[in-house]
Amino acid sequence: MSFGSFIRKQFVDVLQWNEESDEVLAWRYPMQDSEIRYGGALTVRESQVAVFVNEGKIADVFAPGMYKLTTQTLPVLTYLKNWDKLFESPFKSDVSFFSTRLQLGRKWGTPQPITIRDKDFGMVRLRAFGMYSYKIVDARKFYTEISGTRDVYTRDDLEQQLRNLVISTMTSLLGSSSIPFLDMAGNQGLMADKIKEELLVVFDRYGVALDNFVVENVSLPEELQKAIDTRISMGMMGDMAKYTQYQAASAIPLAAQNEGGMAGIGANLAVGAVMGQAMAQAMKPASAEAPAAVAAPDPAARLGQLKTLLDQGLIQQADYDTAKAEILKKLVG
Repeated sequence: MSFGSFIRKQFVDVLQWNEESDEVLAWRYPMQDSEIRYGGALTVRESQVAVFVNEGKIADVFAPGMYKLTTQTLPVLTYLKNWDKLFESPFKSDVSFFSTRLQLGRKWGTPQPITIRDKDFGMVRLRAFGMYSYKIVDARKFYTEISGTRDVYTRDDLEQQLRNLVISTMTSLLGSSSIPFLDMAGNQGLMADKIKEELLVVFDRYGVALDNFVVENVSLPEELQKAIDTRISMGMMGDMAKYTQYQAASAIPLAAQNEGGMAGIGANLAVGAVMGQAMAQAMKPASAEAPAAVAAPDPAARLGQLKTLLDQGLIQQADYDTAKAEILKKLVG
């Protein structure tokens, strides 16, 4: 080494990291043209860990505290360097600091729908999103598996990989389970606990601890959601005959707004009433104690209802004749 190079060389007396951003998870102390003075001070603050790396290999790891850098406080590095107890010269080593603070409110979601087999709806595509929190608990693993020799490793760098792990684990878990979608949507807390249980092992491989995992929403494509809404509505209708009567009553006040007036929708109301009665009869459960033959609704009563609508001007003569012909045709048949 020339005398000029020795003069230009800087000796580091204090090693510390003043975190200026919440985004940074790992930061390497700039050691270019610098050496660490023997007996120098190392300050590791709460929520930090410092790692000394010698020739690409992790030597010593320091938890929060203040240290005087000697052969006693650097046992592994002393062994690797073959220093004896009288060593008092500056030395070269890479030093990286890691943030162990809890990273709260991190978002995850499915960029593309996950296809699973559902026993109620067959093959369905669902989306999900939520929140999670994590922290670095093993700087040695994190350095080896994730951050490596980068000068700076940020939260965004890590979370792109973590989100992929979340999605792949959730896809595998839901795909292999037989839980119907409706049960998933109604038990998001239990589903989140199950996913978290699987992710704990996956995160631990990288020196990261999953602190919390929440599923905020599980949803289906819009067209399938509409089909579910229709199914729910059908279940809430109950008595089809009463539901048809309700529809007819609700439609009457709107008839005056139509160009054809009451007569314009009269035929639809009449046909709807007849269909509603037929559906109500078809949906009644068979009773073991009921007689073999059950009397059909009285055709005369239905014709009477239609005649009343005709007399009140709610349907036209042609509509009355059509509905009457249908009833008589069924009687003959």
